[in-house]
Amino acid sequence: QVQLVESGGGLVQAGGSLRLSCAVSGSIFSINDMGWYRQAPGKQRELVAVITSGGSPHYADSVKGRFTISRDNAKNTVYLQMNSLKPEDTAIYYCYADVKPYRGSYSYTKWGQGTQVTVSS
Repeated sequence: QVQLVESGGGLVQAGGSLRLSCAVSGSIFSINDMGWYRQAPGKQRELVAVITSGGSPHYADSVKGRFTISRDNAKNTVYLQMNSLKPEDTAIYYCYADVKPYRGSYSYTKWGQGTQVTVSS
């Protein structure tokens, strides 16, 4: 069974930094895109950043220049380095991975449990 385990959330002051990690475990043949969404109270979940299997990153406009997504394919892990944090970055952050369980299968999206990031002003 495939699982995503997130870590690295917490409370930080505005202007500070946090690094989120998300490790994928279980029966996996390959992983395509990996990324992060976030959901603030009373708002819809929004895409923060995604990284392809080849390492190409894409970011939401709101985080460009402040956040960096990366992945370690040997460890099946995706990271989100968040710098210059703002109070509006406060949200639950969810990682996801498009997982192919075996050769020739379709891929499906698996989600992490979410980790709280709170930025105080």
